[in-house]
Amino acid sequence: MGRKRKSGEGTVRLRKDGRWEGRVVIGYDDKGLPKTKNVLAKTKAECVEKLNTLKNTVTPMTAVKVRADMPFGEWVEFWYENYSKPMLRPSSQRSYEGFIRLYIRPKLGHIPLNKLTTNDLQQFYTWMKKDGRSQCRESQGTGLSDNMLLNCHSLCRRALEKAVAEGLIPQNPALGCKLTPDRRKEMQVLSREEMQRLLIQAKAEGYYEVFLLELTTGLRVGELMALQWDDLNFNTGELRIERQVCKVKGELLIQPPKTKASIRTVILPPPVVEALQMYKQTVSSRWIFPSPKKEDAPLAPAAASHRLSMILTHSGCKKVRFHDLRHTFATNALEHGMDVKTLSTIIGHVSSATTLNVYAHITDDMQRQAAVKIDRGIVKVEAPAESSQAEVSRTMTDFKAQRGKHRYWGSGYLGQRKGGRWAGQYTIKWPDGGKVSRSVYADTEEECERLLAAMIREMKTEAAAEKEWLRTENQAS
Repeated sequence: MGRKRKSGEGTVRLRKDGRWEGRVVIGYDDKGLPKTKNVLAKTKAECVEKLNTLKNTVTPMTAVKVRADMPFGEWVEFWYENYSKPMLRPSSQRSYEGFIRLYIRPKLGHIPLNKLTTNDLQQFYTWMKKDGRSQCRESQGTGLSDNMLLNCHSLCRRALEKAVAEGLIPQNPALGCKLTPDRRKEMQVLSREEMQRLLIQAKAEGYYEVFLLELTTGLRVGELMALQWDDLNFNTGELRIERQVCKVKGELLIQPPKTKASIRTVILPPPVVEALQMYKQTVSSRWIFPSPKKEDAPLAPAAASHRLSMILTHSGCKKVRFHDLRHTFATNALEHGMDVKTLSTIIGHVSSATTLNVYAHITDDMQRQAAVKIDRGIVKVEAPAESSQAEVSRTMTDFKAQRGKHRYWGSGYLGQRKGGRWAGQYTIKWPDGGKVSRSVYADTEEECERLLAAMIREMKTEAAAEKEWLRTENQAS
């Protein structure tokens, strides 16, 4: 079976008459339906060659003549292809193209650019809110979300701003629209005890280092998964963030970070560096968190989020998103005295204003606490003694990791034999492609679990050393 052609490459098929047909979308009509052109050839290779020639000579923009009375749909397409698309990541490109094809062109595409009014846009947004959804209407309702509406508005506003700058229209009609305020998802933060429970359970499931590093750096999940061992200096504790992993159309892509400010260096605490140093001995990959299923690939962000959900359930913690771990780090950093400017640099915000906006409630609480301390200092009133509850909050939890019905990936097999003794087994794929299995035995489950974990670490260390030796041998030859 041949590979599936990517979006924009066109389609190639074998006709009943024995000829090959290639077809590519060259634009969309006012109803949002695709306009196509096709080529015919005797062989598949010839068809693909003709199709590529067609794509290079006929594009949606060849017929566009910029003018004040051009249809708004044509102007949006022109603006997107020439001014917006080159600056967007693939995932954002896909979103923009969907907004234009599904909503903007069908409803506003026929209106002349210089005739488009604020009322037209306002009616368009009202329709999106009430009846804009085309799929899953029974389960999710007929209207689109406020976030979808705001994204469409932002696209229209920016396209119209460019039209004003080009002198095609005197003013931007999108500026007069009234929209529902942006309602962000409520931020959730793990408590001190919940963080401890999370890490204890994560260690039992083989994901301790993932969440330890996240809770001490606040990296975006895509940034965390894209880390390589070369990014970490074990001598200085410096960790360089200069790429991210994202999934586009089912494929994991390695891309630059979200913004220029996201390219940064953070300093890890010494205990975290030590933990990663020990963990490195068990990893035979250039990725710090490699995929358990794919060779030379990082762990997918969706897989990390799914694992977080499972660990939170097993540890009895409240359900939070992976991004909330980033909020947890930032909140703890502010509460322990880190200034906003430093925090902004560490988490990769473009400016301190962004950090202040996101964590305004935290900084407000800090200001109130500071005011109380100042007042106490002026009137010489002693601060009340900390409650016993506060003392308890600083103590370590007595939580013990929960064991599920099934063994977690990478933890091997553990079972009790007929004679009563416990046996543990682990199988690893060796660098030469073969599989190696080893076993341990003990009188108790706890002892067998300890011996099994030690054996797994030893086997992974040996596999990593063997892989490095093979790599060196191949380079020498």
